[in-house]
Amino acid sequence: MAISDELQSPSSEMVLLTPSSGNPPSSIVPSSNGTGPSNQPPEQSQNREGSAESDSSRVVIKKQLGLLEGVAIILGIIFGSGIFVSPKGVIMEVESVGTSLVIWVLCGLLSMIGALCYAELGTAIPKSGGDYAYIFEAYGSLPAFLYLWDAMMIFVPTTNAIMGLTFASYVLEPFFGGACHIPKAALQLLAGITICFLTYLNSYYMKVTTKMQNIIMFTKIAALVMIIIVGLVWMFMGNVENFERPFENTETDPGKLSVAFYSGIFSYAGWNYLNFMTEELRDPYRNLPRAIYISLPLVTGIYVLANMAYLAVLSPTEMIASNAIAVTFGDKILGAFSLVIPIMVAISAFGGLSVHIMTSSRICFVGARNGHMPAILSHISVKSYTPLPSLVFLCFLSIVMLVVSDVYVLITYASIVESFFIMLSVSAVLYFRYTRPSMDRPIKVAVWIPALFVIVCAFLVVVPIYVAPYEVGMGVLITLIGIPFYYCGVVWKNKPEWVQQAIGEHLHQPSRPKLSTIVFPLFSFIDSMTFTCQKLFMSAKEEKQD
Repeated sequence: MAISDELQSPSSEMVLLTPSSGNPPSSIVPSSNGTGPSNQPPEQSQNREGSAESDSSRVVIKKQLGLLEGVAIILGIIFGSGIFVSPKGVIMEVESVGTSLVIWVLCGLLSMIGALCYAELGTAIPKSGGDYAYIFEAYGSLPAFLYLWDAMMIFVPTTNAIMGLTFASYVLEPFFGGACHIPKAALQLLAGITICFLTYLNSYYMKVTTKMQNIIMFTKIAALVMIIIVGLVWMFMGNVENFERPFENTETDPGKLSVAFYSGIFSYAGWNYLNFMTEELRDPYRNLPRAIYISLPLVTGIYVLANMAYLAVLSPTEMIASNAIAVTFGDKILGAFSLVIPIMVAISAFGGLSVHIMTSSRICFVGARNGHMPAILSHISVKSYTPLPSLVFLCFLSIVMLVVSDVYVLITYASIVESFFIMLSVSAVLYFRYTRPSMDRPIKVAVWIPALFVIVCAFLVVVPIYVAPYEVGMGVLITLIGIPFYYCGVVWKNKPEWVQQAIGEHLHQPSRPKLSTIVFPLFSFIDSMTFTCQKLFMSAKEEKQD
């Protein structure tokens, strides 16, 4: 879909940093008319190193992800640290061992159904950005912008902050002991350093990052397999009293059952994150669905068996009372080896944070490419071919969230809204079946699969309105606040001249004098900051394929 010039930042039209012979550029090359990049001689263009493909000369994001990296991204996000820390949300609501395990299985099956829908969407619309790209393609600019608004303001930075704080708490815990509280400033400082370090790693060393994530993936699986084996051995030794009457005292209140199901669904959250990086997958028509088909059954099996292991060793009461179930599990049964569990949790949180930083930056990048964010955020580093400005921007927002005392409250507000947008994304499968029946679909799921998922998601959206109306209302309010920004920043094109000066739109019209340099020094400073960012990040506007 073509984007009009009015949606593009003047900096992206005027400036293009172009590397020659693989060396970083040292100057900005303005066009002769002030509206576009200058045409370089063919020999210069040929000397430039390629992008994704081996001999391409374009400044585009490289295709560096294979099947293994795709699986590592999905598992890295889903596992995170949650399965080690707080899988008690289900048992707390249903109050019985058997029912909790049934809910874990059902949630895994529902996640597989949703993942199948995303496999169809990802191969039919092979664009990065995931939910944002699918909502934009199906329902237009405004719904996509509101998803982007929520993601950039709440979903992404708060998740980064919370994952950073989780990692910091497990690293610092041994230094303070159980009797002392870890100073809040120490947690924030270590979390901030970790977020900045992983942002740097994802910005300049993509191959190192993906290899690290592969190693961490196998480490997580090994840690969970160890927990499962210990739990099974414990059961084979005759300790099965927790399973003697598995459905006794089962909670039958529909509200509590729905909340338990809701908790289980969100423990599987992350199976759609590989779709954020579709354009960076090698052979996405094969590797995207294969990564999904491998990851989701594996996650479901490990989640169910890990919860069986926890319930074999810990009673439901002990699980509910624990703030870190895997640590309590290790303290009770592993003895001197229990120190392994906090280390595994820290490694898992570190890997999950790295994956989240990498994938979520692509939403910002694609949104800027569509004119929904400042165009500098759609630029690519000419050295590492990563969306460096977007990574730095989200790093800054994440650091801001670290100092917000109510960061956990903010993400609670946004959870219901995120569920709604996931439902909207999957409903696009049904929408395209009706509006584009001849659309090329390398993978085509049965119609009942997206229909069932949309119905369940609608249920998960409606139930919290009765359970937590205030939180739902705040989430909706945060979303609606984005509408004025959309109309002012994206839709409103015939702005007064003083507004055009403020945002630099005069640069789209080279015949006009640059009044900002005469009348508005502040606006001139804003313009210069854009140029400075390009120089600092050594970034260029993405070059389109012919």
